[in-house]
Amino acid sequence: MLTRRTTLFGLAGTSLSLAGCGGGANGQVEATPASDRNLLQVPVLYAGQKNGAITEYDLTLQSGRTAFFDNQFTPTIGINQSYLGPTLDMVNGADVRMNVTNTLEEDATLHWHGFHVPARYDGTPHQRIAPGETWTAQFQVRQKPSLFWYHSHAHRRAGPQVYHGLAGPIIVRDDEGRTDSLPHEYGIDDVPLIVQDRAFGSDGRLIYARSMHDIMMGMRGDTLLVNGVIDPAFECQTELLRLRLLNGSNARIYDFEFETQQSFLMTGSDGGHLEAPVRMSRIRLSPGERAEIMVDASHGVPLQLLARSLSGEMGMMDGGMMGGRWGRGNSRRSSEGSVFKVLLIVPNEQLRPSTATPAKLTTLPAIDPSKAIKTRRFVLEMGMGMGMRGRGGFTINGKSMDMARIDERVKLDTTEIWEVENASMMAHPFHVHDVQFRILDRNGRPPPEHEMGLKDTVLLSSRERVRLLLSFKDYADSDTPYMYHCHILEHEDAGMMGQFVIEA
Repeated sequence: MLTRRTTLFGLAGTSLSLAGCGGGANGQVEATPASDRNLLQVPVLYAGQKNGAITEYDLTLQSGRTAFFDNQFTPTIGINQSYLGPTLDMVNGADVRMNVTNTLEEDATLHWHGFHVPARYDGTPHQRIAPGETWTAQFQVRQKPSLFWYHSHAHRRAGPQVYHGLAGPIIVRDDEGRTDSLPHEYGIDDVPLIVQDRAFGSDGRLIYARSMHDIMMGMRGDTLLVNGVIDPAFECQTELLRLRLLNGSNARIYDFEFETQQSFLMTGSDGGHLEAPVRMSRIRLSPGERAEIMVDASHGVPLQLLARSLSGEMGMMDGGMMGGRWGRGNSRRSSEGSVFKVLLIVPNEQLRPSTATPAKLTTLPAIDPSKAIKTRRFVLEMGMGMGMRGRGGFTINGKSMDMARIDERVKLDTTEIWEVENASMMAHPFHVHDVQFRILDRNGRPPPEHEMGLKDTVLLSSRERVRLLLSFKDYADSDTPYMYHCHILEHEDAGMMGQFVIEA
């Protein structure tokens, strides 16, 4: 006999409630009082302002101070606030205008990660915003409902700028009057989790890239921040919780799982819903990747979400700075590697009922490799013996990033296969701008169920080969390029990046 609980969990998840986060004033601000540190902070939901047929978003890149620890403020940067930025609430089909003002003391950019936009509005290193300037990007939102994000893509400075806080989430919804059948009450049963590892000094300052090891491995820390909070707790008010996971770390790869090994339903990947929920007990996300999961809290027992960063499973040491090098961390070591606490979910005594997760979520276009007119090959490599900046050793197809060089030219309204090979000794997440692709196979084998949806970032283990199916539509610009690159930000900054244009 099916009880309410088994029906919910058969195709359902759990819901959580969140503590709010203060809004963003311009200039120097202080955020997250120490007394509230362990409550999960939900980023402010920012829907923009209507200006006729356009929805405008005003975003200010600014410096500030943030209290990650008791009685201690850390110098940070953020968007409309001291660290990170608000959740941009967008509607599929809406015309938006992004007004980005840079009050920092260095050039910066904002890239709309996962978005399909004209190249001149993509927020790449070519759209740099000088101190004191405002850059305006205007485009139509053409994304499926999902979690995306925006972050710095400044030339050779993406790593330190994101590390210090220049990033934020974007949630795209179907339309203004309709939501999907999944939990969608923001901050109550629909919660974004931005997961970032950081290293702090004894004075509370962020420590960034002090050694060649930090460049080679990518910058890693021993303290996990979730929406800017260390070891947060969340009071769950509903039976099902929709967690929108974003690996916003510079380099670390995580396996997310519950301490009790409780399973959950994965309902979405980078670019939108999966066709049907996939039951899992562990999900791996590399930097830039996202996943939506449904968690069942109807049993009323607290749940601890963990993130495991495994040692050596990618063919190269993954320990980074773990083990208390800086003495401020919230991780522990195990035989499997480093384990971080992500979120403690504490169910309320009287949970509100939730609707069961549908067995069918969406219909995706059939994957048809025969439509591809061309196959391109990309080989990711790491050389040894580079200088501290690392340039020249991190390459794609033997070439390090050159802003003046176009590496690939693609025809508008065509479909291609991109074969990506990781020839290096460690794992790399490969990100392509402008498109959501489909994974054809990994080393000749079909991808697992949870990787069969829309993706913009894919993780390649050492010596792995992945084939991707990409279609290039709507926007052509023979002069302004999009990027493809490793999403370990230190590798991107050091040269593991290339450029492509789409020509009519």
